[in-house]
Amino acid sequence: MKVGDRVCIKNSVVVYHHPQNRSQPFDIKGMEGEVVAIVHEWHGRPVSANWPILVQFDKKFRAHLKEDEVELISSEV
Repeated sequence: MKVGDRVCIKNSVVVYHHPQNRSQPFDIKGMEGEVVAIVHEWHGRPVSANWPILVQFDKKFRAHLKEDEVELISSEV
């Protein structure tokens, strides 16, 4: 998986920061988005992020996810 790939959320993942459901549980299972970053370092130092895949779903909503929570739909060549 790399930056630019389209992914779909394959497992039930509940978030509390969805723009239309602030502070309320919201399940993003089945939503599609684009990988915008894979976190390996922070301020030039290597990190081992718990949720390294940053997915942008729409203009106002993105989330950090684990590799086993996303499924590759299409890959940017």
